[in-house]
Amino acid sequence: MADQQARTDGDKRPSEIPVVRWEEPPEGPVLVLLDQTRLPTEEVEMVCTDASALVEAIRSLAVRGAPLLGIAGAYGVALAAARGFDVTEAAAALEGARPTAVNLAVGVRRARAAHQEALGRTGDPTAAAAAALAAARALHRQDAEASARMAVHGLALLDELLPGGGHRILTHCNTGSLVSGGEGTAFAVALAAHRVGRLRRLWVDETRPLLQGARLTAYEAARSGMAYTLLTDNAAGSLFAAGEVDAVLIGADRIAADGSVANKVGSYPLAVLARYHHVPFIVVAPLTTVDPDTPDGASIEVEQRPGFEVTEVTAPQVPVAGAGGGIPVAPLGTQAYNPAFDVTPPELVTAIVTEEGAVSPVTAQALAELCARSGQVPVV
Repeated sequence: MADQQARTDGDKRPSEIPVVRWEEPPEGPVLVLLDQTRLPTEEVEMVCTDASALVEAIRSLAVRGAPLLGIAGAYGVALAAARGFDVTEAAAALEGARPTAVNLAVGVRRARAAHQEALGRTGDPTAAAAAALAAARALHRQDAEASARMAVHGLALLDELLPGGGHRILTHCNTGSLVSGGEGTAFAVALAAHRVGRLRRLWVDETRPLLQGARLTAYEAARSGMAYTLLTDNAAGSLFAAGEVDAVLIGADRIAADGSVANKVGSYPLAVLARYHHVPFIVVAPLTTVDPDTPDGASIEVEQRPGFEVTEVTAPQVPVAGAGGGIPVAPLGTQAYNPAFDVTPPELVTAIVTEEGAVSPVTAQALAELCARSGQVPVV
């Protein structure tokens, strides 16, 4: 079950947005999420008391972004264990909530493995629940550390590729602290450039149809005092043509073994534009996003979202009339093609930046060597 509560204007907001946290009130443990569907107009917290509520929050995009989905999935397993639900059933439901984002499966499996190991060793459900929670907290902490290290590696790469500073960076979707245990992936690199005075402009793709760029990245950029400009996705080409883009920075939801990158739909066209205009196209993602069990881009399952996300728009506090709860912008009965992601082949990717360093050129061998050096192994 999920309940929601809004913060009042008098609340003190921390410097880092509390996107997910574990709490233990007298009535039992809960997972508290910042409902990202209500941003930027409202900061509303969603309180999940069971894994099914978290599954719905994931599907509705109240909680989203590859690294954060892994963290939330791990906490979801811990929540099921602490409240006495079937952990295997909860884990399966959580893992299947969004099929493309591999981090979700990684987080769920880590917490479930910790639960199973402790239960088998002690026979004590309470100890097993504590082990699952410890695994979730460890993943949360590790992601925050990975975020900081990605920012360092990404900024170093930018300075190597674009000496002299004054970076004009184009980004797509949302990759900041709203998707991470720390300050994000691609956005964290741009933020690091901003803090040392080397970011001239952050170009923010609106990111149709759900506007994560407009609603979320612009929100984070404004909070951070960054120089940013919002543009519609189809205006990016004119920016490249005018020579106004020095680098493209995006995140990833799954990176296949050959270096193919699945990210929010609209990323692939940016890679094509970047290649034509000789602009670096850089992917920033933790190693948990690299999936050695997915051999290539064609093997990545691309999530198909409901058509009403395209045929309707939603706006807070506006009367709705559409079947999906939004304002219709297309004739009734219009069919819509709405993949959540597209796949960029490795030959269009200048570099993949991880917490362990950058891979460039992007090849299967280079990725495998990086994962081997870091000790990164899949959890099954």
